[in-house]
Amino acid sequence: MKIIVFGATGGVGRSVVEQALEQGYEVTAFVRTPDKLKVTGDKLTVVQGDAFHVEQVAAAIAGHDAVVSCLGSNQGMNKSTDLQVMVKNIVAGMQQHGVQRIVYTASAGIDKELPGISGKLMMGVLKNALIDHRAAVDAIQETGLTYTIVRPMGLTNDSFTGQYRESEESVPNKSKTIPRADVAHFILKALGDATYENKSIGIAS
Repeated sequence: MKIIVFGATGGVGRSVVEQALEQGYEVTAFVRTPDKLKVTGDKLTVVQGDAFHVEQVAAAIAGHDAVVSCLGSNQGMNKSTDLQVMVKNIVAGMQQHGVQRIVYTASAGIDKELPGISGKLMMGVLKNALIDHRAAVDAIQETGLTYTIVRPMGLTNDSFTGQYRESEESVPNKSKTIPRADVAHFILKALGDATYENKSIGIAS
């Protein structure tokens, strides 16, 4: 399978690139600053571009079997439409070139599914980011693309374990975090398993 990864220099994105290469994928990393990637491989192609430029995005998507988005916003906790703009560009590129499959990394909380008082507090803190992620997810789901939405709990830089729990309805109980490397593992698992198609999955350690 030939995949293109957006947000490849972030913690999850870089791990997706590394693990995909280890698993024998052909990988294109779409990055604004190639020097930040620091990953090499015979099956790796690095494309420099800006996800805010629809023409650059579409040109990069051509010829791939699937898209992985690990994009984030640089706006912190401020109001932003960055994610939805970039994702709409990706969706347009996929439609232009007949690419049907996408895995989008969002965040736990986009469906207001975090339980308890602590969950409500966290969703309040992350309100603007969650709104932007939700709009991006809506843009994907409205198109008829084959998607998997990944909703990880709090991301950490802990070592890869390959052990995590999943919940389609909400988020796994009694866990608040997951290593970025484990999120990447799930992304690639979802790409290769049709049972994850057109589903939104919460994951946590």
